[in-house]
Amino acid sequence: MIESLPRIRLHDVRRGLAAVALASLGTLLSTPAATQEQSFGDSTEVTVVEVPVSVVTKKGDPVRGLTVEDFTIFDGGKKRDVLSLEVIDFEVEIPADHEVRRASEALPPAARRRFFFLFDLSFSQPVSVIRAREAAKRFVLENLHPTDLVAVATFSLETGPRLLVTFTPDRAQLARAIDTLGARGPRDRYSGDPLRFLYQVPDNVVPESSRTSQVETRGGIAKRAGGDALTEQQRVLARLFDREQNSFAKSRISDWSKSMASLARSLNSVQGRKQVIYFSEGFDSKILLGRQPDGENLQAQDDVLRVAQGQSFLVDTQETYGSTELQGDINKMLREFRRSDCVIQSVDIGGLRAGADIRGRDNRGQEGLFYIANETGGNLFKDANDLGSQLSRVMHSTAVTYLLSFQPERLERDGEYRRLKIKVNGHKPSRVSHRDGYYAPRPFSELHPLERSLLAADAIASASARDDVGLDVLVVPFRASETSSYVPVILEANGSDLLNGHRRELMNVEIYAYVSDAKGEMRDFFSQVIGLDLRNSKAKDAMREGGLKYYGHLNLGPGEYLVRVLVRNAETGRTGVKTVSLEVPRYSDQDPQVLPPFFLEDPGRWVLVRESEDRGRGSVVYPFTVNGEPYIPAARPVLRQRDKAEVCLVAYNLEGGEIEITSRVLDHMGEVVEGGKVALVERTVTGIAGLDKLLVSFRPRGLSTGDYTLELSVVGGLVDGSADKLANTTSFSVLN
Repeated sequence: MIESLPRIRLHDVRRGLAAVALASLGTLLSTPAATQEQSFGDSTEVTVVEVPVSVVTKKGDPVRGLTVEDFTIFDGGKKRDVLSLEVIDFEVEIPADHEVRRASEALPPAARRRFFFLFDLSFSQPVSVIRAREAAKRFVLENLHPTDLVAVATFSLETGPRLLVTFTPDRAQLARAIDTLGARGPRDRYSGDPLRFLYQVPDNVVPESSRTSQVETRGGIAKRAGGDALTEQQRVLARLFDREQNSFAKSRISDWSKSMASLARSLNSVQGRKQVIYFSEGFDSKILLGRQPDGENLQAQDDVLRVAQGQSFLVDTQETYGSTELQGDINKMLREFRRSDCVIQSVDIGGLRAGADIRGRDNRGQEGLFYIANETGGNLFKDANDLGSQLSRVMHSTAVTYLLSFQPERLERDGEYRRLKIKVNGHKPSRVSHRDGYYAPRPFSELHPLERSLLAADAIASASARDDVGLDVLVVPFRASETSSYVPVILEANGSDLLNGHRRELMNVEIYAYVSDAKGEMRDFFSQVIGLDLRNSKAKDAMREGGLKYYGHLNLGPGEYLVRVLVRNAETGRTGVKTVSLEVPRYSDQDPQVLPPFFLEDPGRWVLVRESEDRGRGSVVYPFTVNGEPYIPAARPVLRQRDKAEVCLVAYNLEGGEIEITSRVLDHMGEVVEGGKVALVERTVTGIAGLDKLLVSFRPRGLSTGDYTLELSVVGGLVDGSADKLANTTSFSVLN
């Protein structure tokens, strides 16, 4: 069954004006219950749930051309109106490399396809896992749609699930993670990535030889050494030994199921359907399902004889019928996967051992692998070498997604599970695939750390704006060398939003910034958790007056990028997400360049924090200076009509001679408006060849309250024939 986690939209109606804020169910999970008590004038909250649905024929082909009238939704047994329908078809057109980012941004997060590659290190021989990597890597590099997101993880009973790379479109990072699967290797500057976009080598080496396989081997030797040559006493001892070993194996499988259930609950925080590609040899299925009927089975014949002789105490009923206790544990695990919108696609990697003959191999693990796949709507793939062609059926059946939205009735933030059923009218031969229910949101404080990490990573990967916390970002490339740029990133997080619902005297604020190129590959990042003591009156007043202002940086070469920024209150889960497009020029071309105008801001309004200096990149000269004096630029300048603001314009490769500064002011519609006056104050001396800093004054007189764009142009001082003028822009707001 192809299901997907509902995405929830919150429509805040304030003073008669509708301001729409998009959020996933995972986003709501990160919102504390206390925020419900907050009042924003005469606001009301309306919740809309979005559910992706797939409709396929009996042959597995997607059904196209359906409309709103074709669907009926039942939420908790009650019929709901379909508010809207959006159709996503992954087979219509494959975007070119330079169009991948735009195509990804156009996809609703809940409709994106996600694959979770999970390598089992406890119930697999190392040689099988090693060979399975090649099939997995080929599938990632050759078979996926460019907008698909993939995560890579390993599992062992000693460490539990270990996430190596989170859901990302970055094929290079995924291939690197699959190549090593967490084995020890050289550490690099990405080893501190908390969200796992850029692959790090874990400190602990996880590979293990399968103890389960060793146990099975010892038991198997005892059986094979028996036969007719063993005395009755030896046969009884062998049976008792097997029973003891089965008990040990059963406890391992039970531990596995509980740890996997915890992983499934964490994956619930990720939007959309998750295809869990589970690479394993599986455990001995007889422990779970019992001995399958076989008239030629000597053990079965022996049990019948013992019962007839009154020796039923020597017959292991669990061996015959399976462990009901273990079946209960695994069914609970599978229920968590279904509720978290996960489908397990089992891949039996036992045939990948060197010299193995699949037809002659003891396939005791296949029945268990089939069981966990079938119970979640997935399949068992027996030939991992042909993984691409086998999983192509999954790709084809999920090619068309219908994204339905409806309004539930009284959706409380209590984490309760609600049943969901969707019918397609007049298409009985078709199979309708959707999740069978969804979780209501629950307080952020109740989430597991992995859930919180996946929530943040999902918001970064989807690049969808979030405004629980108002966030402004200034990103600009300064020339560092001919082949690289030093890129400061200044974040301004609204303090009132961060304080909303916060009840403690200490506040931890999480900051994440990642940058991806035109192909969606992650190129750099920084992150930090900032502790604020709200008992300090100055800090608390600054938070209420302005908020938190953070200075970080990235190192980038020439190209086009997308900078993704997330700021979150670590206690309440209130989150702000913003993305900014960035073009880093080739400064080696010696062409004149001018950076966006920087409004100089008076200190005192913000709690100022600069990135820690333990990132291993060496010291860098602070770039925001005028005449040797540092200043703080505003990410989003806010001016009053009577103000006189100072603006710094940084330029490269200007010639000598007279320079003139001209300006235009554009409104939020991009139309030129009258008002605003600019004057060149001075051309400062930097002492660095090819670098100019121009100090300009700006008065917003004549501009009414609203949002504007200031365009400053340098006329004169340019290389002959290069351009008539050099211009760049920045945004600002005006208050009365």
